Amino acid sequence: MTPTRPGHVVGILVVVALLTWAVVHQFYSDLPLLPWTAIPTVLLLALGEGYSAWATKARIDRKPGTKPVEPLAVARLAALAKASAYAGAAFGGLFAGFALHTVQILDRETPRSEFFVAAGSFVACVVLVVAALYLEHACRVPKGPEDQKPD
Repeated sequence: MTPTRPGHVVGILVVVALLTWAVVHQFYSDLPLLPWTAIPTVLLLALGEGYSAWATKARIDRKPGTKPVEPLAVARLAALAKASAYAGAAFGGLFAGFALHTVQILDRETPRSEFFVAAGSFVACVVLVVAALYLEHACRVPKGPEDQKPD
C-alpha cells in the first residue's frame, strides 16, 4: 500500500466542493437542514485516530513501558487511516460546497445558521484528515541501520 498523497486528498475535496456547490445552488430550498451533530462526531473520530497514532508510534518505536504491536493490527490501522483521509476529504468537500453556497446569502437567518454548521463540519473533516494522515505516518515501519544511506 502506498502512502496517501496530500494532492489527491485536496483534489477530492475541491472536486466534491464544486459539485456540491452546483447541486446546492439548484436545489437549496428543497434540502433539509444540516445537522450540527456531524461536528462532534467527526471530531471524536479524529481524536480516536490521533490517539491511536500516538500509541501505535510509541509501540512501533518500542518505547519503554509499551508492548510490541501486532503487524496485522498496524496494517488494519493503516487501511483505516487511508480510508479516513479520503472519506474526510469527500465529506469536507460536501460541507465546503454547502458553505460556499450559503456564504452568499448570509443576510437571512436560516442560511446563516447553516453556514456556521457547514463551516464547523468542514473544519472537523479537515481535522479528521490530518489525524488520519498522522495515523498513516505512525504506521510506517522505521528504517533499520542497513536502510540508512551512508554520509
